Amino acid sequence: MSRFAWAARVYWEDTDRGGVVYYANYLRFLERARTEWLRAQGLSQQTLASEHQILFTVVGLNIEYRRPAKLDDTLVITCEPRTGGAASVSFTQGVYRSQLDERELLASADVRVACVDARSFRPQRLPDFIVNALSAQERT
Repeated sequence: MSRFAWAARVYWEDTDRGGVVYYANYLRFLERARTEWLRAQGLSQQTLASEHQILFTVVGLNIEYRRPAKLDDTLVITCEPRTGGAASVSFTQGVYRSQLDERELLASADVRVACVDARSFRPQRLPDFIVNALSAQERT
C-alpha cells in the first residue's frame, strides 16, 4: 500500500506559550491529511455532502505522542487508508518532523471514520467510488 503524505508547518496558533504544539492540535493535522487524501482521490468533503449526502465522522481514535513538534517545524503527515467495514474506513497516520531527507516520528495514530447520511447522521454504506479508491490505494 502506498502512503499518502501531506506537508504542513507549525504556526504560533498551534502552540502553547512555550512554542510546543498543543496535544489536541495534532488531531487537526491528522484531519487535514485525511481531507487532502480525499482530494488526491478527486473527492471533496463539500461535494460528498452536497451531491452524495454523506459525511465522515471520527468514531475511534488511538494516538501515541512520541516527541514534541515546535514552532516553525516543517511536518509531514502520512495517511494509510484501509477498508474498515461496510460503513467505515480506518487510517494509520503519522506526524513527522521533516528536515532535509530525515523524518522523525512525533506522533502515530489509528483513526476510524464512519460514513453517515448527511441528513440523519445514521451509518451508511461506503459508496462504490470510495470503495474503489480504497481498493486502488491498497493495491499500490
